Amino acid sequence: MTTFEDAVSTGHSDTVTLPLTAPRVLTEPWATLVAPRITPTLERRRLWERRYRLRLLGSDVLAIIVAIGATSALQVAVGAMDGPTVRNAVVLAVFWILTLAGLRTRDASLIGSGTAEYRAVANAGGLAFALLAVTGVLLDWQDLRAALFLALPVGVLGMLIERWTWRRWLQRKRLEGEFTSRTLVVGEEEDVEYVISSLRSSGAYGYDVVGATLLDGRENGSGRFIVGNSSYRVLGTPDTVASAASEVGADTIVVASRPEGSPDFVKRLGWQLEGTAAELVLSSRLTDVAGPRISLRQVEGLPLIHVKIPAYEGGTHLLKRALDIAVALVALTPIALLTPLIALLIKIDSPGPIFFRQTRIGRDGTEFGMLKFRTMCTDAEERLAELAAQNEGAGVLFKMREDPRITRVGAILRKYSLDELPQFWNVLRGEMSVVGPRPPLPREVSEYAGAVHRRMYIKPGITGLWQVSGRSDLSWDESVRLDLRYVENWSVINDLQIMWRTAKVMLKPSGAY
Repeated sequence: MTTFEDAVSTGHSDTVTLPLTAPRVLTEPWATLVAPRITPTLERRRLWERRYRLRLLGSDVLAIIVAIGATSALQVAVGAMDGPTVRNAVVLAVFWILTLAGLRTRDASLIGSGTAEYRAVANAGGLAFALLAVTGVLLDWQDLRAALFLALPVGVLGMLIERWTWRRWLQRKRLEGEFTSRTLVVGEEEDVEYVISSLRSSGAYGYDVVGATLLDGRENGSGRFIVGNSSYRVLGTPDTVASAASEVGADTIVVASRPEGSPDFVKRLGWQLEGTAAELVLSSRLTDVAGPRISLRQVEGLPLIHVKIPAYEGGTHLLKRALDIAVALVALTPIALLTPLIALLIKIDSPGPIFFRQTRIGRDGTEFGMLKFRTMCTDAEERLAELAAQNEGAGVLFKMREDPRITRVGAILRKYSLDELPQFWNVLRGEMSVVGPRPPLPREVSEYAGAVHRRMYIKPGITGLWQVSGRSDLSWDESVRLDLRYVENWSVINDLQIMWRTAKVMLKPSGAY
Protein backbone atom coordinates (compact mmCIF):
# COMPACT_ATOMS: atom_id res chain seq x y z
CA MET A 1 0.00 0.00 0.00
CA THR A 2 1.35 3.37 -0.97
CA THR A 3 0.86 6.11 1.57
CA PHE A 4 0.21 9.76 0.78
CA GLU A 5 3.75 10.71 1.86
CA ASP A 6 5.30 7.93 -0.32
CA ALA A 7 3.34 9.07 -3.35
CA VAL A 8 4.45 12.64 -2.88
CA SER A 9 8.12 11.70 -2.42
CA THR A 10 8.25 9.24 -5.35
CA GLY A 11 6.04 11.12 -7.75
CA HIS A 12 3.60 8.20 -8.25
CA SER A 13 0.36 9.21 -10.00
CA ASP A 14 -1.48 5.98 -9.16
CA THR A 15 -4.50 5.94 -6.90
CA VAL A 16 -3.40 6.61 -3.34
CA THR A 17 -4.86 4.66 -0.43
CA LEU A 18 -4.71 6.61 2.83
CA PRO A 19 -4.24 4.67 6.07
CA LEU A 20 -7.14 4.60 8.53
CA THR A 21 -5.55 6.49 11.39
CA ALA A 22 -6.83 8.89 14.06
CA PRO A 23 -7.38 12.44 12.82
CA ARG A 24 -4.50 14.81 13.27
CA VAL A 25 -4.70 17.37 16.05
CA LEU A 26 -4.04 20.75 14.52
CA THR A 27 -1.45 22.71 16.45
CA GLU A 28 -0.80 25.48 13.96
CA PRO A 29 -1.67 29.08 15.05
CA TRP A 30 -4.54 29.27 12.54
CA ALA A 31 -6.22 26.23 14.11
CA THR A 32 -8.05 28.58 16.54
CA LEU A 33 -9.36 30.89 13.83
CA VAL A 34 -12.94 29.64 14.10
CA ALA A 35 -15.86 32.03 13.64
CA PRO A 36 -17.98 32.52 16.80
CA ARG A 37 -20.97 30.21 17.08
CA ILE A 38 -24.42 31.15 18.33
CA THR A 39 -24.99 30.31 21.99
CA PRO A 40 -28.29 29.00 23.42
CA THR A 41 -28.95 32.44 24.98
CA LEU A 42 -28.75 34.19 21.62
CA GLU A 43 -30.72 31.44 19.90
CA ARG A 44 -33.60 31.85 22.41
CA ARG A 45 -33.67 35.58 21.65
CA ARG A 46 -33.70 35.00 17.92
CA LEU A 47 -36.37 32.30 18.22
CA TRP A 48 -39.02 34.58 19.74
CA GLU A 49 -38.06 37.36 17.34
CA ARG A 50 -38.59 35.00 14.37
CA ARG A 51 -41.97 33.92 15.72
CA TYR A 52 -43.05 37.52 16.24
CA ARG A 53 -41.94 38.48 12.71
CA LEU A 54 -43.96 35.57 11.31
CA ARG A 55 -47.02 36.92 13.12
CA LEU A 56 -46.41 40.32 11.59
CA LEU A 57 -45.93 38.80 8.14
CA GLY A 58 -49.21 36.92 8.36
CA SER A 59 -51.18 39.94 9.55
CA ASP A 60 -49.51 42.21 6.94
CA VAL A 61 -50.53 39.88 4.14
CA LEU A 62 -54.04 39.64 5.59
CA ALA A 63 -54.34 43.46 5.70
CA ILE A 64 -53.25 43.67 2.05
CA ILE A 65 -55.72 40.96 0.99
CA VAL A 66 -58.57 42.63 2.89
CA ALA A 67 -57.81 46.07 1.40
CA ILE A 68 -57.53 44.79 -2.15
CA GLY A 69 -60.51 42.47 -1.69
CA ALA A 70 -62.68 45.28 -0.35
CA THR A 71 -61.68 47.48 -3.28
CA SER A 72 -62.41 44.68 -5.75
CA ALA A 73 -65.79 44.01 -4.13
CA LEU A 74 -66.67 47.70 -4.47
CA GLN A 75 -65.69 47.64 -8.15
CA VAL A 76 -67.83 44.54 -8.73
CA ALA A 77 -70.75 46.29 -7.04
CA VAL A 78 -70.49 49.26 -9.39
CA GLY A 79 -69.76 47.07 -12.43
CA ALA A 80 -66.19 48.25 -12.94
CA MET A 81 -64.35 44.96 -12.36
CA ASP A 82 -62.52 43.58 -15.41
CA GLY A 83 -59.35 41.68 -16.37
CA PRO A 84 -56.90 44.60 -16.11
CA THR A 85 -58.30 45.51 -12.68
CA VAL A 86 -57.61 41.99 -11.43
CA ARG A 87 -54.09 42.25 -12.86
CA ASN A 88 -53.55 45.58 -11.11
CA ALA A 89 -54.67 44.09 -7.80
CA VAL A 90 -52.26 41.17 -8.10
CA VAL A 91 -49.34 43.42 -9.08
CA LEU A 92 -50.11 45.80 -6.23
CA ALA A 93 -50.13 42.93 -3.73
CA VAL A 94 -46.76 41.70 -5.00
CA PHE A 95 -45.21 45.19 -4.99
CA TRP A 96 -46.56 45.85 -1.51
CA ILE A 97 -45.29 42.64 0.03
CA LEU A 98 -41.87 43.19 -1.55
CA THR A 99 -41.59 46.80 -0.34
CA LEU A 100 -42.54 45.77 3.19
CA ALA A 101 -39.70 43.25 3.09
CA GLY A 102 -37.28 45.57 1.26
CA LEU A 103 -37.70 48.40 3.76
CA ARG A 104 -37.27 45.89 6.60
CA THR A 105 -40.52 46.81 8.30
CA ARG A 106 -40.32 43.60 10.34
CA ASP A 107 -36.68 44.02 11.34
CA ALA A 108 -35.78 43.13 14.93
CA SER A 109 -34.62 46.71 15.55
CA LEU A 110 -38.18 47.96 14.85
CA ILE A 111 -40.01 45.45 17.03
CA GLY A 112 -42.20 47.39 19.44
CA SER A 113 -40.50 50.69 18.58
CA GLY A 114 -43.71 52.58 17.76
CA THR A 115 -43.10 55.65 15.59
CA ALA A 116 -40.17 54.17 13.66
CA GLU A 117 -42.17 51.04 12.85
CA TYR A 118 -45.25 53.00 11.74
CA ARG A 119 -43.09 55.27 9.60
CA ALA A 120 -41.50 52.26 7.89
CA VAL A 121 -44.94 50.77 7.15
CA ALA A 122 -46.18 54.08 5.71
CA ASN A 123 -43.02 54.44 3.61
CA ALA A 124 -43.52 50.92 2.22
CA GLY A 125 -47.06 51.87 1.20
CA GLY A 126 -45.80 55.02 -0.48
CA LEU A 127 -43.11 53.10 -2.35
CA ALA A 128 -45.65 50.49 -3.52
CA PHE A 129 -47.84 53.39 -4.74
CA ALA A 130 -44.92 54.84 -6.71
CA LEU A 131 -43.88 51.50 -8.19
CA LEU A 132 -47.40 50.69 -9.35
CA ALA A 133 -47.89 54.19 -10.79
CA VAL A 134 -44.58 54.08 -12.73
CA THR A 135 -45.31 50.55 -13.97
CA GLY A 136 -48.73 51.66 -15.14
CA VAL A 137 -47.28 54.59 -17.07
CA LEU A 138 -44.51 52.54 -18.68
CA LEU A 139 -46.81 49.68 -19.71
CA ASP A 140 -49.80 51.92 -20.46
CA TRP A 141 -52.03 50.13 -17.97
CA GLN A 142 -55.50 51.52 -17.45
CA ASP A 143 -57.87 51.56 -14.47
CA LEU A 144 -55.18 52.08 -11.83
CA ARG A 145 -57.16 54.66 -9.87
CA ALA A 146 -58.94 52.19 -7.60
CA ALA A 147 -55.72 50.39 -6.68
CA LEU A 148 -53.77 53.61 -6.14
CA PHE A 149 -56.32 55.81 -4.40
CA LEU A 150 -58.50 53.32 -2.54
CA ALA A 151 -56.76 50.01 -1.88
CA LEU A 152 -53.43 51.54 -0.80
CA PRO A 153 -54.77 54.11 1.71
CA VAL A 154 -57.19 51.58 3.19
CA GLY A 155 -54.42 48.99 3.39
CA VAL A 156 -51.92 51.36 4.99
CA LEU A 157 -54.50 52.40 7.59
CA GLY A 158 -55.38 48.78 8.30
CA MET A 159 -51.73 47.82 8.56
CA LEU A 160 -51.00 50.66 10.98
CA ILE A 161 -53.90 49.52 13.17
CA GLU A 162 -52.65 45.94 12.92
CA ARG A 163 -49.09 46.95 13.89
CA TRP A 164 -50.39 49.06 16.77
CA THR A 165 -52.44 46.09 18.02
CA TRP A 166 -49.43 43.77 17.88
CA ARG A 167 -47.29 46.37 19.64
CA ARG A 168 -49.83 46.66 22.45
CA TRP A 169 -49.91 42.86 22.73
CA LEU A 170 -46.11 42.74 22.87
CA GLN A 171 -45.99 45.42 25.55
CA ARG A 172 -48.46 43.51 27.72
CA LYS A 173 -46.42 40.33 27.32
CA ARG A 174 -43.24 42.17 28.22
CA LEU A 175 -44.82 43.60 31.36
CA GLU A 176 -45.64 39.99 32.25
CA GLY A 177 -41.99 39.03 31.79
CA GLU A 178 -42.20 37.48 28.32
CA PHE A 179 -40.34 38.51 25.14
CA THR A 180 -37.87 40.57 27.14
CA SER A 181 -34.18 41.19 26.59
CA ARG A 182 -32.07 40.08 29.53
CA THR A 183 -29.86 43.12 29.95
CA LEU A 184 -26.49 43.76 31.56
CA VAL A 185 -25.56 47.43 32.15
CA VAL A 186 -21.89 48.46 32.10
CA GLY A 187 -20.43 51.75 33.28
CA GLU A 188 -19.69 54.13 36.11
CA GLU A 189 -21.99 53.83 39.10
CA GLU A 190 -23.86 57.09 38.44
CA ASP A 191 -24.38 56.31 34.76
CA VAL A 192 -25.50 52.74 35.46
CA GLU A 193 -28.03 54.00 38.01
CA TYR A 194 -29.41 56.50 35.48
CA VAL A 195 -29.78 53.84 32.76
CA ILE A 196 -31.41 51.30 35.06
CA SER A 197 -33.87 53.89 36.37
CA SER A 198 -34.83 54.83 32.80
CA LEU A 199 -35.23 51.22 31.67
CA ARG A 200 -37.34 50.36 34.73
CA SER A 201 -39.75 53.18 33.94
CA SER A 202 -40.06 51.85 30.38
CA GLY A 203 -40.83 48.23 31.14
CA ALA A 204 -43.03 47.88 28.08
CA TYR A 205 -39.94 48.19 25.87
CA GLY A 206 -38.66 44.86 27.09
CA TYR A 207 -35.33 45.51 28.83
CA ASP A 208 -35.06 43.22 31.87
CA VAL A 209 -31.95 44.30 33.78
CA VAL A 210 -30.33 41.23 35.37
CA GLY A 211 -27.06 42.72 36.54
CA ALA A 212 -24.46 45.46 36.32
CA THR A 213 -20.74 45.63 35.65
CA LEU A 214 -19.26 48.64 37.41
CA LEU A 215 -16.06 50.39 36.42
CA ASP A 216 -15.06 51.21 40.00
CA GLY A 217 -13.25 47.92 40.55
CA ARG A 218 -16.00 45.95 42.27
CA GLU A 219 -15.95 42.39 40.99
CA ASN A 220 -18.36 39.51 40.66
CA GLY A 221 -19.84 38.41 43.98
CA SER A 222 -18.77 41.56 45.83
CA GLY A 223 -22.31 42.69 46.58
CA ARG A 224 -25.48 44.23 45.18
CA PHE A 225 -26.08 47.47 43.35
CA ILE A 226 -29.12 49.33 44.73
CA VAL A 227 -31.36 51.43 42.49
CA GLY A 228 -34.51 52.70 44.15
CA ASN A 229 -36.20 49.76 45.84
CA SER A 230 -34.45 47.14 43.71
CA SER A 231 -31.02 45.55 43.89
CA TYR A 232 -28.94 44.08 41.08
CA ARG A 233 -26.01 41.69 41.04
CA VAL A 234 -22.57 43.18 40.46
CA LEU A 235 -20.96 41.02 37.80
CA GLY A 236 -17.45 40.87 36.43
CA THR A 237 -15.03 43.63 35.54
CA PRO A 238 -14.57 45.76 32.40
CA ASP A 239 -12.33 42.98 31.03
CA THR A 240 -14.83 40.18 31.68
CA VAL A 241 -18.13 41.68 30.53
CA ALA A 242 -18.71 38.93 27.97
CA SER A 243 -18.28 36.14 30.51
CA ALA A 244 -20.47 38.03 33.01
CA ALA A 245 -23.20 38.32 30.37
CA SER A 246 -22.90 34.60 29.66
CA GLU A 247 -23.16 33.84 33.38
CA VAL A 248 -26.60 35.48 33.69
CA GLY A 249 -27.78 34.66 30.17
CA ALA A 250 -27.88 38.31 29.04
CA ASP A 251 -28.56 38.90 25.35
CA THR A 252 -28.31 42.71 25.47
CA ILE A 253 -25.40 44.76 26.83
CA VAL A 254 -25.93 48.46 27.53
CA VAL A 255 -22.73 50.48 27.83
CA ALA A 256 -23.54 53.52 29.98
CA SER A 257 -19.93 54.71 30.06
CA ARG A 258 -16.52 53.29 29.19
CA PRO A 259 -13.30 53.10 31.21
CA GLU A 260 -11.04 56.12 30.99
CA GLY A 261 -8.02 55.63 28.79
CA SER A 262 -9.68 52.83 26.83
CA PRO A 263 -10.95 54.33 23.56
CA ASP A 264 -11.33 50.92 21.90
CA PHE A 265 -13.32 49.41 24.78
CA VAL A 266 -16.59 49.24 22.82
CA LYS A 267 -14.93 47.69 19.77
CA ARG A 268 -13.20 45.00 21.80
CA LEU A 269 -16.38 44.32 23.77
CA GLY A 270 -18.29 43.88 20.52
CA TRP A 271 -15.75 41.27 19.42
CA GLN A 272 -16.08 39.41 22.72
CA LEU A 273 -19.87 39.33 22.46
CA GLU A 274 -20.01 37.87 18.95
CA GLY A 275 -22.23 34.82 19.02
CA THR A 276 -23.32 35.39 22.61
CA ALA A 277 -25.47 38.55 22.51
CA ALA A 278 -27.93 40.12 20.10
CA GLU A 279 -27.35 43.78 20.85
CA LEU A 280 -24.64 46.10 22.11
CA VAL A 281 -26.40 49.34 23.05
CA LEU A 282 -24.52 52.58 23.69
CA SER A 283 -26.29 54.89 26.13
CA SER A 284 -25.54 58.57 26.53
CA ARG A 285 -27.03 61.37 28.60
CA LEU A 286 -26.89 63.33 25.35
CA THR A 287 -29.89 61.41 24.02
CA ASP A 288 -32.08 62.61 26.88
CA VAL A 289 -31.74 66.13 25.56
CA ALA A 290 -31.48 65.59 21.84
CA GLY A 291 -33.02 62.21 20.97
CA PRO A 292 -34.69 62.81 17.56
CA ARG A 293 -32.13 65.47 16.66
CA ILE A 294 -29.32 62.92 16.65
CA SER A 295 -28.04 61.38 13.43
CA LEU A 296 -25.02 59.22 12.73
CA ARG A 297 -22.64 59.86 9.86
CA GLN A 298 -19.39 58.16 8.94
CA VAL A 299 -16.42 60.02 7.50
CA GLU A 300 -13.59 57.74 6.41
CA GLY A 301 -14.64 55.14 8.94
CA LEU A 302 -14.94 57.73 11.74
CA PRO A 303 -18.44 57.65 13.28
CA LEU A 304 -19.68 61.18 13.89
CA ILE A 305 -22.79 61.92 15.94
CA HIS A 306 -24.57 64.98 14.57
CA VAL A 307 -26.84 66.92 16.93
CA LYS A 308 -29.18 69.34 15.20
CA ILE A 309 -29.52 72.66 17.04
CA PRO A 310 -33.21 73.28 17.86
CA ALA A 311 -35.02 76.13 16.11
CA TYR A 312 -38.00 77.94 17.61
CA GLU A 313 -39.45 79.44 14.44
CA GLY A 314 -39.89 78.53 10.80
CA GLY A 315 -41.92 76.07 8.74
CA THR A 316 -42.29 73.35 11.33
CA HIS A 317 -43.71 75.81 13.84
CA LEU A 318 -46.18 77.06 11.23
CA LEU A 319 -47.23 73.44 10.74
CA LYS A 320 -47.68 73.09 14.49
CA ARG A 321 -49.87 76.20 14.50
CA ALA A 322 -51.96 74.80 11.63
CA LEU A 323 -52.43 71.55 13.59
CA ASP A 324 -53.46 73.55 16.68
CA ILE A 325 -56.12 75.47 14.75
CA ALA A 326 -57.51 72.31 13.15
CA VAL A 327 -57.69 70.40 16.45
CA ALA A 328 -59.17 73.38 18.31
CA LEU A 329 -61.91 73.89 15.70
CA VAL A 330 -62.82 70.20 15.82
CA ALA A 331 -62.76 70.09 19.65
CA LEU A 332 -64.78 73.26 20.27
CA THR A 333 -67.92 71.82 18.65
CA PRO A 334 -68.49 68.99 21.18
CA ILE A 335 -67.23 71.27 23.96
CA ALA A 336 -69.98 73.77 23.07
CA LEU A 337 -72.53 70.97 23.44
CA LEU A 338 -71.10 69.84 26.80
CA THR A 339 -70.73 73.32 28.28
CA PRO A 340 -74.41 73.86 29.24
CA LEU A 341 -74.47 70.58 31.19
CA ILE A 342 -71.15 71.28 32.95
CA ALA A 343 -72.25 74.86 33.66
CA LEU A 344 -75.48 73.64 35.24
CA LEU A 345 -73.63 71.18 37.47
CA ILE A 346 -71.14 73.84 38.57
CA LYS A 347 -73.96 76.27 39.42
CA ILE A 348 -75.92 73.65 41.36
CA ASP A 349 -72.84 72.55 43.32
CA SER A 350 -71.56 75.95 44.47
CA PRO A 351 -72.24 79.66 43.94
CA GLY A 352 -69.98 81.62 41.64
CA PRO A 353 -69.03 81.97 37.98
CA ILE A 354 -68.89 79.03 35.56
CA PHE A 355 -65.49 79.89 34.13
CA PHE A 356 -62.28 80.66 35.99
CA ARG A 357 -59.84 83.02 34.32
CA GLN A 358 -56.28 83.02 35.60
CA THR A 359 -53.15 84.85 34.47
CA ARG A 360 -50.50 82.50 33.11
CA ILE A 361 -47.16 83.04 31.40
CA GLY A 362 -46.88 82.02 27.76
CA ARG A 363 -44.21 82.00 25.10
CA ASP A 364 -41.44 84.59 25.49
CA GLY A 365 -42.76 85.49 28.94
CA THR A 366 -46.00 87.10 27.72
CA GLU A 367 -49.02 87.07 30.04
CA PHE A 368 -52.43 85.76 28.97
CA GLY A 369 -55.71 84.86 30.63
CA MET A 370 -56.16 81.08 30.68
CA LEU A 371 -59.74 79.79 30.80
CA LYS A 372 -60.92 76.80 32.82
CA PHE A 373 -64.18 75.55 34.20
CA ARG A 374 -64.29 76.62 37.84
CA THR A 375 -63.42 73.72 40.15
CA MET A 376 -62.85 75.62 43.42
CA CYS A 377 -64.80 77.85 45.73
CA THR A 378 -64.76 81.56 44.87
CA ASP A 379 -62.34 82.51 47.71
CA ALA A 380 -59.74 79.91 46.73
CA GLU A 381 -56.96 82.44 46.07
CA GLU A 382 -57.49 84.14 49.43
CA ARG A 383 -57.26 80.80 51.27
CA LEU A 384 -54.03 79.75 49.55
CA ALA A 385 -51.77 81.31 52.19
CA GLU A 386 -53.35 79.36 55.05
CA LEU A 387 -52.78 76.08 53.17
CA ALA A 388 -49.17 76.76 52.18
CA ALA A 389 -47.80 74.58 54.98
CA GLN A 390 -49.72 71.57 53.62
CA ASN A 391 -48.28 71.86 50.13
CA GLU A 392 -47.65 68.44 48.52
CA GLY A 393 -46.58 69.83 45.18
CA ALA A 394 -43.13 69.53 43.65
CA GLY A 395 -40.75 72.48 43.48
CA VAL A 396 -42.56 75.78 42.96
CA LEU A 397 -45.92 74.06 42.34
CA PHE A 398 -48.71 74.05 44.93
CA LYS A 399 -50.73 70.83 45.07
CA MET A 400 -52.82 69.05 47.69
CA ARG A 401 -54.41 65.64 47.28
CA GLU A 402 -57.28 66.67 49.55
CA ASP A 403 -57.52 70.38 48.81
CA PRO A 404 -60.53 71.70 50.80
CA ARG A 405 -61.10 74.48 48.25
CA ILE A 406 -62.12 72.02 45.49
CA THR A 407 -65.85 71.54 45.03
CA ARG A 408 -67.52 68.15 44.55
CA VAL A 409 -68.15 68.71 40.85
CA GLY A 410 -64.70 70.28 40.56
CA ALA A 411 -63.06 67.09 41.83
CA ILE A 412 -64.73 65.09 39.06
CA LEU A 413 -63.84 67.66 36.41
CA ARG A 414 -60.20 67.65 37.54
CA LYS A 415 -59.98 63.87 37.67
CA TYR A 416 -60.94 63.55 34.02
CA SER A 417 -59.29 66.85 32.92
CA LEU A 418 -62.68 68.23 31.82
CA ASP A 419 -61.93 71.53 33.56
CA GLU A 420 -59.29 72.22 30.90
CA LEU A 421 -61.62 71.99 27.89
CA PRO A 422 -62.15 75.80 27.61
CA GLN A 423 -58.42 76.14 26.97
CA PHE A 424 -59.08 75.15 23.36
CA TRP A 425 -60.31 78.74 23.02
CA ASN A 426 -56.86 79.90 24.16
CA VAL A 427 -55.38 77.60 21.50
CA LEU A 428 -57.59 79.12 18.80
CA ARG A 429 -56.52 82.62 19.92
CA GLY A 430 -52.85 81.60 19.58
CA GLU A 431 -52.01 81.95 23.27
CA MET A 432 -51.54 78.23 23.84
CA SER A 433 -50.83 75.07 21.87
CA VAL A 434 -52.64 71.74 22.13
CA VAL A 435 -49.33 70.11 23.18
CA GLY A 436 -46.60 71.89 25.06
CA PRO A 437 -45.08 72.58 28.49
CA ARG A 438 -47.38 73.18 31.43
CA PRO A 439 -48.60 76.84 31.54
CA PRO A 440 -47.02 78.34 34.70
CA LEU A 441 -48.27 81.00 37.08
CA PRO A 442 -46.36 84.31 37.35
CA ARG A 443 -45.24 83.51 40.91
CA GLU A 444 -43.86 80.16 39.70
CA VAL A 445 -41.87 81.80 36.90
CA SER A 446 -40.39 84.31 39.34
CA GLU A 447 -38.84 81.39 41.23
CA TYR A 448 -37.35 79.65 38.18
CA ALA A 449 -33.63 78.98 38.39
CA GLY A 450 -31.08 77.68 35.92
CA ALA A 451 -32.39 76.31 32.63
CA VAL A 452 -36.03 76.08 33.74
CA HIS A 453 -36.83 79.31 31.87
CA ARG A 454 -36.27 77.42 28.59
CA ARG A 455 -39.81 76.07 29.03
CA MET A 456 -41.00 79.49 27.82
CA TYR A 457 -39.38 79.16 24.38
CA ILE A 458 -42.58 77.70 22.91
CA LYS A 459 -46.27 78.06 23.73
CA PRO A 460 -47.60 76.20 26.76
CA GLY A 461 -49.97 73.32 26.07
CA ILE A 462 -53.27 71.91 27.24
CA THR A 463 -51.45 68.60 27.47
CA GLY A 464 -47.85 67.46 27.24
CA LEU A 465 -45.33 64.88 28.34
CA TRP A 466 -45.94 65.94 31.94
CA GLN A 467 -49.64 65.05 31.69
CA VAL A 468 -49.18 61.62 30.13
CA SER A 469 -46.27 60.71 32.44
CA GLY A 470 -47.78 61.10 35.90
CA ARG A 471 -48.91 64.74 36.24
CA SER A 472 -48.94 65.75 39.91
CA ASP A 473 -47.16 62.55 40.96
CA LEU A 474 -43.98 63.73 39.21
CA SER A 475 -41.12 65.34 41.10
CA TRP A 476 -40.26 68.92 40.18
CA ASP A 477 -36.98 67.87 38.54
CA GLU A 478 -38.72 65.17 36.51
CA SER A 479 -41.43 67.58 35.42
CA VAL A 480 -38.84 70.12 34.27
CA ARG A 481 -36.83 67.43 32.48
CA LEU A 482 -39.90 66.29 30.54
CA ASP A 483 -40.80 69.86 29.57
CA LEU A 484 -37.26 70.68 28.41
CA ARG A 485 -37.08 67.43 26.46
CA TYR A 486 -40.30 68.35 24.70
CA VAL A 487 -39.26 71.95 23.97
CA GLU A 488 -36.06 70.87 22.24
CA ASN A 489 -37.29 67.73 20.48
CA TRP A 490 -40.95 68.20 19.61
CA SER A 491 -42.36 67.04 16.27
CA VAL A 492 -45.81 66.83 14.74
CA ILE A 493 -45.73 63.03 15.00
CA ASN A 494 -44.84 63.23 18.70
CA ASP A 495 -47.63 65.77 19.22
CA LEU A 496 -50.15 63.36 17.69
CA GLN A 497 -48.85 60.56 19.90
CA ILE A 498 -49.16 62.71 23.02
CA MET A 499 -52.73 63.65 22.05
CA TRP A 500 -53.58 59.96 21.71
CA ARG A 501 -51.94 59.12 25.05
CA THR A 502 -53.80 62.03 26.67
CA ALA A 503 -57.13 60.57 25.57
CA LYS A 504 -56.20 57.30 27.27
CA VAL A 505 -55.06 59.11 30.43
CA MET A 506 -58.39 60.95 30.60
CA LEU A 507 -60.23 57.61 30.56
CA LYS A 508 -57.86 56.10 33.14
CA PRO A 509 -56.67 59.11 35.13
CA SER A 510 -53.57 58.95 37.31
CA GLY A 511 -51.90 61.74 39.28
CA ALA A 512 -54.77 64.19 38.71
CA TYR A 513 -55.78 66.22 41.78
